[in-house]
Amino acid sequence: MLSRVASSLYWLSRYVERSDGILRMLKINYASSQDNIQAFTWDPVINIFSAGSTDELSAVKDDSRQVLEQLLFSRENPCSVINMITLARENARSVQEHITKDLWQCLNEYYHLVREPKLRWYVQKDDPMTALDLLGKQVMLYYGTADSTMERGEIRSFMSIGKFLERSIQSVDILNTKFTTISSHPDLLMDASYWQHLLLSLGGYELYLKSYRGGFEAEQVLELVMLNSDFPRSAKYAVKNIQRYFERLKSEKNIEDYNNLSFNIGRLHSTITYSSVYSMKAEGLNNYLYKIRNELYGIGNLLNEYYFANS
Repeated sequence: MLSRVASSLYWLSRYVERSDGILRMLKINYASSQDNIQAFTWDPVINIFSAGSTDELSAVKDDSRQVLEQLLFSRENPCSVINMITLARENARSVQEHITKDLWQCLNEYYHLVREPKLRWYVQKDDPMTALDLLGKQVMLYYGTADSTMERGEIRSFMSIGKFLERSIQSVDILNTKFTTISSHPDLLMDASYWQHLLLSLGGYELYLKSYRGGFEAEQVLELVMLNSDFPRSAKYAVKNIQRYFERLKSEKNIEDYNNLSFNIGRLHSTITYSSVYSMKAEGLNNYLYKIRNELYGIGNLLNEYYFANS
């Protein structure tokens, strides 16, 4: 496979996954802003998804509709949903012969939906949840189409690595942001709604209720999001799948590069697997999460160097 093709498949998947993460965060945080107007802040979402437009978003952070508009439709914010899907579509277009027609049509529909003026009207004048639900359903349609129509080979492997790498980075970033906020607002540590919103934004609320008893506790949330083998958005699950799909790319043509990257992935997988909530706290949670985040970015950089020819 050409490095250009591999890169486009990988980034196509990362951009779609990033848009999904943004939509989940926006949906839960908008609902929270309506329930707890006095205590609510958009700062955590802005810190994660603002990219280069922090000042512009910070200026409107007290207006939920304007924050939504910036994060959904702003061309100036590199991490807005419309920019993510535009980039995903551009990558898909360049490898259109390598993906199924159904998947291309699904992504194309997603692109045209996010540009639909009616969605902006929902956000500005009507019910923003309608717009968020429509976009969220389109992401789910994309994932279902990819799962049911794409061949299981190199193409699927590069797409899956991109998806799970992006997913794991998001989970670590959200945890780090939430726990960093606690350091300056310790009263949130015992706020059940604070942890409930975190779990809802990652899709882990129902699994948490099935796995734990006695309410929402910070240590149990940390354990679920970092260490649960059955939670699709946990760091452990995501890194295990990065390792699984990377093993399918093994080839004697580039065995030295493969072994080097495989070592880094395996080391990260072992670090997470043999961690516990106790060991994370002993090391310092912020230090631990930064270390995991840096390892994930390091894997992305090595993929770029070894497989995408610095594309």
